[in-house]
Amino acid sequence: MGSLLCALAPSMLLLIAARALQGAGGGGLISLANTVVADVISPRDRGRYQGYFASVFATASIAGPVLGGFLTQHLSWTMIFWINLPLSAAAALIVDRTLRRLGRRGARHSIDYVGSLLMVAATVAFLLALTWGGHRYAWASLPILGLFAGALALALLFVWRQTVAREPVLPLAVLAQPIVRMAALVGLLVLLVYTSASIYVPLYLQLSRGFSADQAGLLLIPLMASVVGGALITGQYMRFRGGYKRVPIAGALAASAALLTLGAAGNALPTGAMVLCLLVTGAGLGTTMPALLVATQNAVAPGDLGVATAIHTFFRSLGGAIGVAVLGALILGVLAARGAALAPAGGTGDLADLLRSGSDLAVRAAAGDAFAAFFEAAAGVTLLAVVGLLLLKEIPLRLTPGAAHPK
Repeated sequence: MGSLLCALAPSMLLLIAARALQGAGGGGLISLANTVVADVISPRDRGRYQGYFASVFATASIAGPVLGGFLTQHLSWTMIFWINLPLSAAAALIVDRTLRRLGRRGARHSIDYVGSLLMVAATVAFLLALTWGGHRYAWASLPILGLFAGALALALLFVWRQTVAREPVLPLAVLAQPIVRMAALVGLLVLLVYTSASIYVPLYLQLSRGFSADQAGLLLIPLMASVVGGALITGQYMRFRGGYKRVPIAGALAASAALLTLGAAGNALPTGAMVLCLLVTGAGLGTTMPALLVATQNAVAPGDLGVATAIHTFFRSLGGAIGVAVLGALILGVLAARGAALAPAGGTGDLADLLRSGSDLAVRAAAGDAFAAFFEAAAGVTLLAVVGLLLLKEIPLRLTPGAAHPK
């Protein structure tokens, strides 16, 4: 429904509303798919299936933008939404026929609409403050301080609501579980780095190293595709060893070293070495993704699988949004400090304007400094994820989908 409304939207406001509906549906499907797998597969074997999820994710991340660009250039931008309709119908048919085999366990539930609205409002206010701060408004300006204050007030109301709701959207008891809480925090940090890298590395390749848009897209493939390899390695490790910490710790350390190399060497790094660093970064971050989700699901009772999965998915999505906002602000801040003209010829003062003046040597030098700061910050965040992984409690992965380990 969301894709159909997007394709038919007559105005930008309605398109944004339809995209919100589309995103809500997609977010629900991600949590549901992971929960179904957790319901029928033991935690020890679950890593292998998370590798499959990572494969689909990486494939879609690579093929989606390429196909979307082709459809937009040669047909119409609405085709990127129309194409979802037959794909969604086929997926619904396959899922319906398959899930019928699981049977039905009837139980009436109530949806915490108030809590959901408070969580969304707090998140939106927080992300707007991060996005506009230092760019559209000064960090100490009234609009930014007001957004931060509003986000805090809404977050406190949300916490209160979770203590009184009949079926809270984010049960605090589940989030209080140490493994769930730490895995959610590390997942936020990992997706903060991965999502911001997938957004800003192509800009780095164009603005700082002078590659074309097509070349930048091709050079992004090692970062995206290597996630699959990392996830598969962790899946096999969990399957045969019954643990979930060692490989992700090593992978995150390698990713941090690769990001630090990209920041320290800058444009002096040969293209082959740069691609190798991107590959190591993707593979290293990929090792953490299945491990964190499986650790979360392994630590809760079967009745809390859906909630725990949704909590982890939410924090991962929040990390991606925070990463794009914060690290984007860092890049723009360094550019402004280096005196780069961010709004030539009536531009809006964002990174898109720099693409129009990327051939300017002064802009390219400033961009080099800005993206060096970006990679160094990403390396620091990844090191924080390593610390979180070290603090994450490891309990043996169960051999059956049955009850969770005692707390």
